[in-house]
Amino acid sequence: MLKTALMTVAAVATLSFGAVQANAQALSGDALRGAVSGKTVFLNVSGFELPIQYSPRGTMKGSMGTVAAALARGDGSSDRGKWWVDGDQLCQKWYTWMEGQTYCYKLSRSGSNVRWVRNDGRSGTARISG
Repeated sequence: MLKTALMTVAAVATLSFGAVQANAQALSGDALRGAVSGKTVFLNVSGFELPIQYSPRGTMKGSMGTVAAALARGDGSSDRGKWWVDGDQLCQKWYTWMEGQTYCYKLSRSGSNVRWVRNDGRSGTARISG
């Protein structure tokens, strides 16, 4: 099921684009907004990339490849949602993925590599492009 796949790897999501260096900068407020607004964040979900595009208008969209969607055993190969910054956290809410629940993430960045920690304790890394 898509929920299980996304929750297991924590979407939004264990990511393998290399360890974020110890000198990573914690992001908050405008720096956090600027890090993702208009950018694509690439998550590695079970070995497949899951690109999430963050619009400057506060909307986001994600799309899994055919193989990843089949492995997730769900019919939701793509979804849309909303994102916003709340202090030192990037918050997001998908329409169908993650059961439509809101999750917030603390991000630390070193170059294009990001380490994230979700408000339920899950963590991982990602890569930002754009």
